[in-house]
Amino acid sequence: MDIILIILGAICLILGLIGSILPALPGPPLSYAGLILLHFTEKVQFTTTQLIWWGVLALLTIIFDYLMPVLGVKKWNGSKWGNWGCIIGTIAGCFVFPPWGILLGPFVGAVLGELLISKRETNDAIKAGFGAFIGFLLGSVFKVAVCCWFIYCFIAAFF
Repeated sequence: MDIILIILGAICLILGLIGSILPALPGPPLSYAGLILLHFTEKVQFTTTQLIWWGVLALLTIIFDYLMPVLGVKKWNGSKWGNWGCIIGTIAGCFVFPPWGILLGPFVGAVLGELLISKRETNDAIKAGFGAFIGFLLGSVFKVAVCCWFIYCFIAAFF
């Protein structure tokens, strides 16, 4: 039974890393599930503190991932309509023209929100869109880093 749990845990970690880039999969929670599966084997036992901290980290990563594009819009002086456009663009980008829609959705959404609803100048709208894009990239880098940390913890548990 341990072998099956270890294999399933490794699969979860790999899918979690992939999910850090593709929003169709919840990256860090999947990787965390891989650590939980490893914990249920007789080979490795993590402490309760480790499991709680890793769970909190996975949860914070999800929150951070959704907030970063919005914070990027604010940082680059976007309006609330740029924020809403960013959120809608992020969601729509997952379904429209994947994988490019995933990258461009926050940018296009923020720019359209600024141009069409806030009636802002083109330069200001593009700045807000750029902020959304940078925020999206920072959120993705954070997700990848957390998943890589979970993979490291998984592998290090055997040594």
